[in-house]
Amino acid sequence: MQSITLRQPDDWHLHFRDNDMLAETVPATARCFARAIVMPNLVPPVTNAELAMAYKARIEAARPAGSQFEPLMTLYLTNQTTPADITAAKAAGVVACKLYPAGATTNSDAAVKGINALYPVFEQMEKDGVLLLIHGEVTESHVDIFDREKVFIDQYMAKIVKDFPGLKVVFEHITTADAADFVLGNGDNIAATITPQHLLLNRNDLLVGGVRPHNYCLPVLKRNTHQQRLREVVAQGSTKFFLGTDSAPHAKHRKENACGCAGCYSAWSAIELYAEVFEQLGAMDKFEAFASENGPDFYGLPRNTGTITLVKESWQVPDLVTLADGTEMVPFFAGQTLNWKLA
Repeated sequence: MQSITLRQPDDWHLHFRDNDMLAETVPATARCFARAIVMPNLVPPVTNAELAMAYKARIEAARPAGSQFEPLMTLYLTNQTTPADITAAKAAGVVACKLYPAGATTNSDAAVKGINALYPVFEQMEKDGVLLLIHGEVTESHVDIFDREKVFIDQYMAKIVKDFPGLKVVFEHITTADAADFVLGNGDNIAATITPQHLLLNRNDLLVGGVRPHNYCLPVLKRNTHQQRLREVVAQGSTKFFLGTDSAPHAKHRKENACGCAGCYSAWSAIELYAEVFEQLGAMDKFEAFASENGPDFYGLPRNTGTITLVKESWQVPDLVTLADGTEMVPFFAGQTLNWKLA
C-alpha cells in the first residue's frame, strides 16, 4: 500500500494551552483534524460557559487563514460546579465536562476531591446530554503509580458507569489491559480514547538506558503487556475506541528538569504516528473507523465529509519546534523516521 485516503479525522482529546502558545498548537492540529476536544486545564481552569466561549474565540483566532477547524469545548469540573453550570454550558455549545482527580496531571490542583459529591452534577449532565470525560487515576500517594488506573476503575469508574447508564462516559487516554477490558465489558454508554504514545511505547521506553523526559506523560507508560493489549483492541476494530492524542506542549526546559512536567507534544505527527501503528498491526482496514468514525458516532455528532490522504514516504520528525518568542519544544518522536506522511 502506497497511499491511503481517510474521511477527515478528529482529535478527541488534546491540550492547546493558551495565549502565545496557540499560534503553534492550533495550526499543528488543524493541518489534518477537522475538530478537537479541547482540554480545560488552563490556569485558571475553564469552569463555566463564559470562560469556555472566551477560550474558544481565542482558539478560532489562531486558526490558519481559510481553516474551518472547529474546537469542541469542555468544562473543568470542580467541587464548586453546579447543575445550573451544566445547563448553561450546554446552551452555550459546550459538549463535555472533564473530571480530573486533584493532582492527577498538569494544572489539576483545583480539581475534584470526593467524586461522590459530584453526583448531582452527573445527573444534570445525563439529563442535558453532556458527556463526562474522565482522567481515570487515583492520586493517593500510597498507591503505586503503575496501579492507579486499575484502582480508579475498581473504586470509582465501575460505580459511575453503573449509576448513570444514560450518561456517556469517555475513559480518557487508557493505558492498561484492565481499562481496555473494562470498556469492552460494559454497555454502550462507555468508550475510550487511546494515545499514540501508549500504542507505540511502554515503560522501557521511559526508563531503560536513562530517564527519557520527552516520553514522560500521565498516565505514565505501562509495562509491555498492557501496551500489547491496547494494540490488540484497536486491531480488532471495536467501535468503543477512538483517536485522542492527548497532545500536550511543554517548553524543553520544563521537560528536561529536576522535576520535569508530563506530556507528549504529538500534534505535528499525530495522524502519521497512528498510521505507523495500524500498519505494524496489519490493520490498516481498521484505521479509518478509529480515526474518523467511532468518535463522532459516540459523541452524537456528524461524521466529517472531507478527506485526507497519507502517502508512503519516509520523513524525520523535527528535533525541535521553536515558538515565536524563541521558546523551544521537543515534539514527540523527535528525530525519528516515520514511514507515512500527510499528502
